[in-house]
Amino acid sequence: MENILESLFNIVKWLARKFTREQLWNIVFILLSVLHDQYDDIKPRNDFLDKHPNYRQFFVDPLAPLKHSEVVHKEPMLNYITILTEYEEKHNKPLKPVNIRNKNNKVPKHITCSHCEAPAGYLYYNDGKKRSQILCKVCNNTSTPDKRHNNKSKFYCPYCHRALFVWKERDDATIYKCGNKECPHRTRELEKLNDKEKELRKTNSEHFKINYQYRDYHYKIGELKTASPDDKPTVDIHKIHNDFHTFCLVLALHISYAITARKTAHMLKNVHGISISHQTVLNYIETAAYYLHKFNQSHKQQLDGIIAGDETYVKEQGIWHYIWLMINSETRAIVGYDYSDNRGVKPAIAVMFDAINNNIEKKNHTFVVDGNPSYQAATHFINQQLDREVITLKKVIGLKNLDDESAEYREHKQIIERLNRTFKYHTQSQNGFASSNGAISKLVCFVTYYNFIRPHSSLNYKVPVELDELSNIDLIQDKWKKILSMVA
Repeated sequence: MENILESLFNIVKWLARKFTREQLWNIVFILLSVLHDQYDDIKPRNDFLDKHPNYRQFFVDPLAPLKHSEVVHKEPMLNYITILTEYEEKHNKPLKPVNIRNKNNKVPKHITCSHCEAPAGYLYYNDGKKRSQILCKVCNNTSTPDKRHNNKSKFYCPYCHRALFVWKERDDATIYKCGNKECPHRTRELEKLNDKEKELRKTNSEHFKINYQYRDYHYKIGELKTASPDDKPTVDIHKIHNDFHTFCLVLALHISYAITARKTAHMLKNVHGISISHQTVLNYIETAAYYLHKFNQSHKQQLDGIIAGDETYVKEQGIWHYIWLMINSETRAIVGYDYSDNRGVKPAIAVMFDAINNNIEKKNHTFVVDGNPSYQAATHFINQQLDREVITLKKVIGLKNLDDESAEYREHKQIIERLNRTFKYHTQSQNGFASSNGAISKLVCFVTYYNFIRPHSSLNYKVPVELDELSNIDLIQDKWKKILSMVA
């Protein structure tokens, strides 16, 4: 509530700086009209979400599901032999097995206690004819017998080890859910609900995500690719009307110095005496991107330190699209990039795998991201596909450090935020893009410039990825020329 009041106060201060007293009175009258529902096209935000902050809250649990082998071979927290020995020493007599008169009520021999591994002789059904719960006479704990060790189940709840059942089938994923009403995860989520939400849940329980869920995506990790320029160059780089030096001047002005296509064409004509149109500038960028994408992929460096990731916005034909960037926090090199029309799991998987693709042999990679649940889902997917924990995810939430993890990894999140601002500087002069290929081409060329040409003050004015071929070249257009000659 304190943060909301602070934000409102900042808005009021901004209004006071921008408007006169008379204008502010007009704003007050308009707001009063809105509160009295006098405008059909202006409605205040519904306070339903304020009363019910957990209403249909989507998040991906940080714990991945367990597989059958992990559940079966998991070390018990207690040992029944130790407990039986201690009992005999204390009472001077052994603990007798359960005496069950009706043979039909005996627990099958293959079932053991999930807490201390006591054999079936010390177990009995704890819920009558349902037989869905057993009680251990040794450790006095309850567990679910058959469902816990169901060989047909693919995943198990990481909190209670109960087998997950198939809840929903979708084109892109199968959603598994834990049905254990006594699951610690479920208990904790229920405690988070406020009084109004608990009341609403009595009639609309489906509106709250309480039970543990896991989405098993149907993708194949090798099939998911990040966005790349068109397969065919816009113009033939070897048969352009102007010489190759002019081609590289376009890259130097439009990409390195973030000058618009029209201003680039204007400068070439009035400064260098070269007459080309702004459309030719854009065509050259798209052609260069075709070759530079290959160059970026083939000159990736070994990963050191932590990878920070985030997505930012650009417009394509007036519609918001997303640029995904992954940066190595130690070397400051961009190690992964993508372009998509959504912030979903599929592009998140593609860009995260692209970042580590050349470093799969490394045991583990730490990613620092924001609260977008797609990153957590992508982490589970990649780790499951590679059958080991390749990625560890760390989240930095909000602008203030409200938890220990955000405080520890805030500096890495700030690195990717600075990268986003740099990219925005190189695209803000454009009023969006006319096509996806134009946006992808700009992104590809920017990554080449950022990694191989642009000096960084945090690196003592060195470039993130140093190449011997560029070490003795001073002019930016000549560096572009050398890079293109290495791949074109």
